[in-house]
Amino acid sequence: MQRVKEDKVEFVQLQFTDYFGTIKSVVIPVMHLQTALEKGVWFDGSSIEGFARIHESDMYLMPDPDTYAVLPWESQEHKVARLICDIYTPEGKPFEGDPRYVLKKALSEAAEMGYSFNTGPELEFFLFKINNGSEKTKPVLHDTGGYFDFSSKDLATDVRRDIIIALQSMGLEVEMSHHECAPGQHEIDFKYGDALKTADNAITFKQAVKSIAAKYGLYASFMPKPVFGQNGSGMHVHQSIFDIKTGINIFYDAKDKYKLSALAKQFVAGQLAHVRGFCAMTSPLVNSYKRLVPGYEAPVYVCWAQINRSALIRIPRFSPGREQATRAELRCPDPSANPYLAFAVMLKAGMDGIKKKMMPPEPVEENVYHYTEEQLKAKSIGVLPASLGEAMEEMEKDTIVKETLGSSMYEKYLAAKKKEWSEYQIQVSQWELDRYFENV
Repeated sequence: MQRVKEDKVEFVQLQFTDYFGTIKSVVIPVMHLQTALEKGVWFDGSSIEGFARIHESDMYLMPDPDTYAVLPWESQEHKVARLICDIYTPEGKPFEGDPRYVLKKALSEAAEMGYSFNTGPELEFFLFKINNGSEKTKPVLHDTGGYFDFSSKDLATDVRRDIIIALQSMGLEVEMSHHECAPGQHEIDFKYGDALKTADNAITFKQAVKSIAAKYGLYASFMPKPVFGQNGSGMHVHQSIFDIKTGINIFYDAKDKYKLSALAKQFVAGQLAHVRGFCAMTSPLVNSYKRLVPGYEAPVYVCWAQINRSALIRIPRFSPGREQATRAELRCPDPSANPYLAFAVMLKAGMDGIKKKMMPPEPVEENVYHYTEEQLKAKSIGVLPASLGEAMEEMEKDTIVKETLGSSMYEKYLAAKKKEWSEYQIQVSQWELDRYFENV
């Protein structure tokens, strides 16, 4: 409350996400913040897809004071702050359908085993021109740049600069920003940390990017594959397990060829074993599977390696003095995923590997994109689902997602995604019209 007074805040956004990672919020005048922090704020859960039925709709938001930040893109005359909230039932229990609670629960299970889980996501995005008038915004790229390209005339250089300034003012430590491979595509990386804080930061990041891009007359999209023929946007996630008591990275082993401990390999093995089952969580859209195809640097083959960027899980090279940075990079997630649910299911899969002492197959250091089907079979290299429909079939075969989400959220999430897939299947696309309309 002292910080709020010093910052001259007048309004507070109380934020949370639905199952699909969309930010929801209620705004309160600052005079009600003290009560909100002590008793919470009631809201209608039936209005949020999947949250509750009409007759059990009452829920309340409890703001997390650690997430306090002033929104720098809002009016400086009437300042607005935000607090990310946990959701509770009228009985005062955490709501099991709250994505943030799902991640907290998974982290608690890891903590009971003596582990803390750190993540560092790399969210890619596109900037598009906003159409004037009432016409919907279409994916019209605002530049023609490529990977690491720089131009003093590039509007995105200013946009990325302002995004970084905004993020830093909100407490995120930005490490790098650059133009990505495709025209109009960009990436800004922030420092890894505790998975809960990092998920909060990912939500903050997406809001900041969209808000500041709009001030420049641009639309920021985190859609996985918005432009045909161009690279899609990924959310590669760097992961590591630390000893909760000593703060030491227990993925590191000086004696191993890759400097990876047995526990790290077990974690990798668990994710490789369950990735087809949790793919519908980390790549949750119909459009996600337009990105997960060979030829555009997106990993589709279930294998691991160090120097090979076609592998699903990559182990970044070790450099002396950076033992704490030892990590495994999962490359299939995309930025449309709800980071709370994605991190939770990734952790549960890795922990399953540790509990069962799984060991991964031999690493594959060749470019798997050039493998024939016979070579893939010879090395027992699986392939990720080719569609959301197939991903849901795999999700129903694998128990790890249901165990992570709980039966209620699992059933509601699955039903929503099946509906999305069914709607997509009956659409008539422009490609079909162009190919068949005059030819049959």
